[in-house]
Amino acid sequence: MNNSPEPISWVANPRARSIAFSEAVDSVFPADIFSQTQRFHRQIPGYRPSPLRNLANLAAMLGVGGIWVKDESMRLDLNSFKVLGGSFAIYEVIKSKLGIEDEHLTFEELVAEAARAGLGDLTFATATDGNHGRGVAWGAAKLNCKAVIYVHKDTSLPRIRAIESYGAEVRVIDGNYDVAVHQASVDAEANGWQVISDTSWEGYTDIPKWVMQGYTTLLSETQEQLAGTGIVKPTHVLVQAGVGSLAAATSGFYSSRFGADRPTIVVVEPTEAQCLLESARIGDGEPHNVDGDLQTIMAGLACGEPNPIAWDVLWDTVDAFAACPDYVAAKGMRVYATPLAGDPFIVSGESGAVTLGALMYLAQFPQYRALKDSIGLGPDSQILLINSEGNTDPDYFRQVAWEGGNSVPPEYRWSDTLEGSI
Repeated sequence: MNNSPEPISWVANPRARSIAFSEAVDSVFPADIFSQTQRFHRQIPGYRPSPLRNLANLAAMLGVGGIWVKDESMRLDLNSFKVLGGSFAIYEVIKSKLGIEDEHLTFEELVAEAARAGLGDLTFATATDGNHGRGVAWGAAKLNCKAVIYVHKDTSLPRIRAIESYGAEVRVIDGNYDVAVHQASVDAEANGWQVISDTSWEGYTDIPKWVMQGYTTLLSETQEQLAGTGIVKPTHVLVQAGVGSLAAATSGFYSSRFGADRPTIVVVEPTEAQCLLESARIGDGEPHNVDGDLQTIMAGLACGEPNPIAWDVLWDTVDAFAACPDYVAAKGMRVYATPLAGDPFIVSGESGAVTLGALMYLAQFPQYRALKDSIGLGPDSQILLINSEGNTDPDYFRQVAWEGGNSVPPEYRWSDTLEGSI
């Protein structure tokens, strides 16, 4: 008897293609914001664009035109894209506190003593599953400010130590990620700290918007890198989601840049924390929470409450919502780490690899023909994936890569008798 969870559960969102203009996209991602965020990030010492990897041989095996991987494991020294959002939000907060919202501040001016004196005793706070907190701690350290980072009780010790390495105080909360978000907000209000969160709530919208805008630098880079290969844009993007901020940055960027000619967007979540899929399934246009302990190896995606600002963008721009169990992410990690001959080796953490695992099941298994047809995936498709993190939890990475942790159930393993191509 088959008791294993299906590799992919999904729901299509055909309304997204019927929307010629999205107020949500226009509000969060005005056309001039992409150059602003990229200009800021280019000033950061040590900045360079993260690589765009070409998995040409895997693409040929799966029968698609191309698989391109934006490798954020190479972002500064932080192994994650998250620093892009946190740093830009901190930048905007500081400009606001200095009363120069409409001015451009260089990175040197940002960290100068004059700016520091104008800020007073500033402490940043946030909740995190690891990578966002590390990015905020890094930004606070650059400014000689304090940081208090809240993590849930199941956060691994390596992720906690990585945050502490930047001088931040880490507080472990007896609850899941959403409980940590609430506690960070309560304590910040009581202590006069500044919250830098990638999710929004009533009365707290500007900073999450700035975080999402900051993420778009990786997409601006991607477009420049694709142009060097003669590709105008991807035809498809599979992007992972927790609260939905990276996914919204991705779909919002491409919708703002290309309008109705944007790529087809598919959002992928953990089965154990599928708040966006559930919201799409209900279909009333509102974000909906999922409860529980949100236990998944995809720590960066273990979120039960969507970012409301992100959801408005996603509802207008995403063509399909999908969820995958942990073994799909683990398979993606192993495929990245053991590539076909000629394809590059990529180090990917659990949250970074789920989209590759999902793509492989989508290509191989005939039961997903309806999904493939729905999104128009075929032999000419140029597919963009985002490896959102590298090896951020070495102990668990070894469990997956060395010891076969979260192995694929026998009925869902690779076989030459499967379709093997689109």
